[in-house]
Formats: sequence, structure tokens, C-alpha cells
Amino acid sequence: MVTEIRGCGGSLCLPEKSMSNREKYREGLADGVPIALGYFAVAFTLGIVARNAGFSAFQAMVCSFTCNASAGQSAVFTLVGAGAGYLEVAVMTLVANARYLLMSCALSQKFPPDSPLLPRMIVAYDVTDEIFGISVAQPGYLNPFYTYGAMSVAMPGWALGTFLGVMMGNILPLRVVSALSVGLYGMFLAIIIPPARKSRVIAGVVAVSFLLSGAAAYLPLLRGISAGVKTIVLTVVIALTAAVAFPVGEEEKSDAR
Repeated sequence: MVTEIRGCGGSLCLPEKSMSNREKYREGLADGVPIALGYFAVAFTLGIVARNAGFSAFQAMVCSFTCNASAGQSAVFTLVGAGAGYLEVAVMTLVANARYLLMSCALSQKFPPDSPLLPRMIVAYDVTDEIFGISVAQPGYLNPFYTYGAMSVAMPGWALGTFLGVMMGNILPLRVVSALSVGLYGMFLAIIIPPARKSRVIAGVVAVSFLLSGAAAYLPLLRGISAGVKTIVLTVVIALTAAVAFPVGEEEKSDAR
């Protein structure tokens, strides 16, 4: 239904939903700029790996457009360079990117129950750590146009960084590339600090997550497990423990929406 805005003139009136979508898209676009800059820097180093594996700049760029995952792509480029078969590459990619299955399940709960399939599929196409973080942090139900906006700059930044990494990655000093990638960590802090300041439970869960993630990286028994599997196990264990120990009431859920 189109609802006219009071005081506007006839054909110039716009649907409220259309204006809301446009505003959400612009908001996502703005929030996606620092992600794109961080992606660009990280993808530079990924482009060097792709070039060493024999990929052309165009091939590496297409790969980045179709698989927005640094760990997964790095594993693929390394295996291809080593002459691995298709099955080995497919299995390694699945393991390295398995954590996105959990993120997709969590993000699906941010959609209204009657949401069409197409917006869900478009958002699912680019569920990365950073896009997931800013999308799931949106209050109430997620307007997919917010994620569309973030994707509009993040995906080209990732693909272009990979392309230029193949073309001229060795020109920039490694320290410069590493310094540029720090922006991603700053963005993560900007996502988790506001809710952690409002809730002691969230702050405690974040602190425990940091401690256990650090411990998992150095424990001898876990060194042979991929980072993706570690992330899945820690996410399930910590989230389940927090949900059982600190359940959210129905009133709190409705207030959040």
C-alpha cells in the first residue's frame, strides 16, 4: 500500500516503505565503507597468494566476487598452487568456511517470518564476518536494504583489492598493507563495545570469548584443528551456555524489536 506524505504534491509523493529502504541502503553504504577499505588492504595480500598459485588478475577478481572469504580463498589458492584435486579443494573450502553456516542461521532470525525468499538469498550471498556483524547488530528486524548497501561497497573493495594484489602487490611494503588492515579490527570493536556497555552479560560473554579464543590458538590439542572449526565449536558452546544461564524473556525480545 502506498501512503502519501502529508503536505507533498500528488505524483511527487513516495511510498513510506520506499523511503525507508532508501535510507537504510544509505546507512548500510556508509557503514560498509570502512569494511571495504579493510577488505581492500587484506585482499592485496590475498592477491599475492593468488598470483603465486598461477591465477591471473581477472581470475582472482572473479574468485573474490563469488567467494568472499579470506581463509577459504587463501586455502583454495594454496591448494591449486600445490596441484590439489577438485575434491580436496571443495572439502577444504567447506571446512574453512563452515562458520558461515552458523552466521546464516543466526542472521535468518533477524528476518520477519513472512519475508520473501529472494531478499534472504541476496543477503546470504555475502555473509562475511564483518557484514554479519553490522547486520545482526541492527535493532529489531533486519531491513535487507541495509545489508545491500554494505555489500555494494564491501564486495567491490574485496574484488578490486585482489585484482590489484595480483597486478602490483609487491610494490607496496608489507608493513603498509598490514597497517591498512587494522581498520577491520577497529570496526569489530565498534560493533561489540556499544552493546557490551549496556549489558554486563554481553560484556562478560565477549570477555570469555576473547579468553577462550586465545587459549584455543595455543593449546597443543587444538593446534591441528582449522580456525573455522574452532570458531564453530566456541560459538556453539559459548552461545549455548549464555542462553541457558541468562535466558532472554519474551518482554525483552519484544522491546528489542
